[in-house]
Amino acid sequence: MLPVDSTVSLADKYAIAGLGLTRQGRVFDRDYIGFAVEAVALALADAGLPKNAIDGLLVNPGVSWRQPVMAAAVLQRSLGLSNLGLSLSLNAGGATAGAMVQQACAAIEMGLATTVACVFSDAPLRPPRPGELRESSGTAFSGAGGWDRAYGYFGINARYAMVARRHMAVYGTTQDQLATVAITQREWARSNPFAEMTHKPLTREEYHASRWVVEPFHLFDCCLVSNGGACVIVTSAERAKDLRRPPVAVLGFGQGHPGSDPVETLSTGARQAGEVAMRMARLSVADVDVAQLYDCYTFTVLISLEDYGFCAKGEAGAFVESGATARGGRLPVNTGGGQLSSFYMWGMTPLAEAIIQLRRDGGARQVDNVEVALVSGNGGVLATHSCLLLGHGEVRT
Repeated sequence: MLPVDSTVSLADKYAIAGLGLTRQGRVFDRDYIGFAVEAVALALADAGLPKNAIDGLLVNPGVSWRQPVMAAAVLQRSLGLSNLGLSLSLNAGGATAGAMVQQACAAIEMGLATTVACVFSDAPLRPPRPGELRESSGTAFSGAGGWDRAYGYFGINARYAMVARRHMAVYGTTQDQLATVAITQREWARSNPFAEMTHKPLTREEYHASRWVVEPFHLFDCCLVSNGGACVIVTSAERAKDLRRPPVAVLGFGQGHPGSDPVETLSTGARQAGEVAMRMARLSVADVDVAQLYDCYTFTVLISLEDYGFCAKGEAGAFVESGATARGGRLPVNTGGGQLSSFYMWGMTPLAEAIIQLRRDGGARQVDNVEVALVSGNGGVLATHSCLLLGHGEVRT
C-alpha cells in the first residue's frame, strides 16, 4: 500500500457542488440517455452553473447501455458539450461512483478540467405486459458454469449467498440480524421522497414470510432494480463556495481490491480503502457521523461495518440489533433507505444520500449535526471497493 502524505489536506481543495437525481424506479417515459441528460441538467441547476461550465465528463453506464465503452462520447453528443478536457467511460461496478469522484479530483489537480460531471444512468426495467412475470431482484450475470451451474450455483445472488452463509457458520450471524438491516433501512426510506418503498413499514413477519431468492437471502435481503439517473458536479473548493448550494467537501478517498476469494477470507476491500481515506482526511471511524454503505444485499452492510472498523469482525449482526444504525443510533446507516428500500443507482445511491445529509436537506430523516459522512462503493462479489469521506463546513480534524 502506498503511503499517503499526511501533510496534504483535501478539505480546501475539492468539493461536490451539484447533485441531480431524476425520478427513480418504474419510470418508463425515457431511456438511459434521457435519464442521464436530465440528471446532468438537474445537477447544473442545483449548482447554479451553465452547461458550458462542464469541461470534464465521467460516465458510469448501467446494464442497459448499448455502447458502454463509448458512453461518455455518446452522452457528450446528447448534451451538446464541446472541447472537453476529460471524457471517460468508467465501470468498476458499484465502486464506480466513488472512483469517479476520485478521478475528477485528480483531473482538477492536474489541470485537465475545472468542473467535472460524474454521471450514472440505467433503464433495465420494461413496462409490465399482461401475464409477464416481474423482474427478479439482483443483477443477472453469471460467473459460474459446468457442475456449479448444474447444482444451482449461478448468478450474483448465489455468489453473495455463499459468502453470507459462511459468515453465519463462522460467526453465528443470524437470519434475524439480516432482517434487522432490511427493517431498519425500510424505516429510513419512509421519510425519503425519492424512495420507492415508502408505503408501509417492513415487519419481521413479512420479512420471514417473503419468498426465498437463494438461502439465506429472502426477497427483502436483495436490492431493488431501478430506472433513473444521477449526477454530481465536482469542482474546486474555491469555486464551489460561490455557487448556489452549500459545497460538500471531499476530505479523503481510497480504493481496495483484495484479489482474494471472499468466501475464504470473509473480507472486502473496505479495510484498505477506508484506511487510506481516513489517513488522507486525518480522521478515524470515531469521527464519522453517518455511513452510507453500498447495500446490494443486507449482508453487504454487515461485512462493510466490520471491515471499516465500526465493530469487530463477526459482531456486525449484534451491532445492528443494538439499534446503532437506526434513527437515534450512534452510527446512522443508509439514512435514505439505501438500495434495499430507496432506489438502485449503483454507487450513486449512497453518494447522493451523503450529500443530502451534509447539506441538511434530509427533512424528516435528517440526522442532527452531521459533519462527516462515509460513502462506500462495492463492485463484483466484494471484489473492488471505493471509499469517500465527505464533510460539511468546518469539519473536525
